[in-house]
Amino acid sequence: MFYPLQVLADWLTYVVFGIVPETLLASAVNFFIFDTLKIIILLLVIIFVVSFIRTYLPPEKVRLFLAKKNKLTGHVLASLLGIITPFCSCSAVPLFLGFVEVGVPLGVTFSFLVASPMINEVALVLLIGLFGWKIALIYIISGLLIAIVSGLIIGRLKVESLVADFVWKHNKANNAAVIVEMTNKDRLVYSKNYALDIVKKVWVYIIIGVGIGAWIHGYVPADFLVQYAGADKWYAVPLATLIGIPLYSNAAGVIPLVSALTEKGVAMGTTLAFMMAVTALSLPEFMILKKVMRTKLIVIFASVVGVGIILTGYLFNLILQ
Repeated sequence: MFYPLQVLADWLTYVVFGIVPETLLASAVNFFIFDTLKIIILLLVIIFVVSFIRTYLPPEKVRLFLAKKNKLTGHVLASLLGIITPFCSCSAVPLFLGFVEVGVPLGVTFSFLVASPMINEVALVLLIGLFGWKIALIYIISGLLIAIVSGLIIGRLKVESLVADFVWKHNKANNAAVIVEMTNKDRLVYSKNYALDIVKKVWVYIIIGVGIGAWIHGYVPADFLVQYAGADKWYAVPLATLIGIPLYSNAAGVIPLVSALTEKGVAMGTTLAFMMAVTALSLPEFMILKKVMRTKLIVIFASVVGVGIILTGYLFNLILQ
């Protein structure tokens, strides 16, 4: 799907910039170009599509579908919805915003934000192929539990005031807009303008976040995690979780790395924690979220999900010894 972007990134890296292939600098620059282009294109496309669909979708139907505030059913449905939307964490943010803007409870939307990048059918197939159905099932169930519990906790904290004002302004405008009958042309124009508006607000954060991730991708040694997060280290799970946060990827993209880590002796619970952190708590995601919510809410979100991931890692290290 993104092969043309990879070709463009290779051409810019090796031909235009003249960087020697298979060097640390080449790896970092190539990663930065490819992922920056991919994220921005995905954001534009997904925001456009979600906005267009939302013009047909009355807010009341969404609220009813995802249940009422602080109800377990709403969190379960939002988390299950995340499974069938296989996007990386940065790509899930527009859908997260779309839910908030049509009045879905904030805690429920966080359940979706956690589940969407962490668990999807592509990851399930790869996990079954590399590790067997048992590990795949453990990963999916634990991911759902983390998403549901995280959303429930955040919903209980009543943190709506920490969301940026412009999100709620869009909420009011969108709720009013769907009442008025729109032509297809109106819907297309609205969706285009809304997508461009959101990307203009977050593109700088995308550049910064992917840039940091690219540096780590290119310059952090591949055996670093194995050296400091081996199975015999008590701090292996939290360290693997912290290391995973800056390494932006989706679940399917990080599975080959997880496979290599387990082959080198890293415990399965530790690698699952690493994989969850990479997919659900990426630094570029935080950079994007910084434009739509206050830092305090991002810290709450990262802390709740991070603790859930760490506890899950320890639990599975005990179970899978």
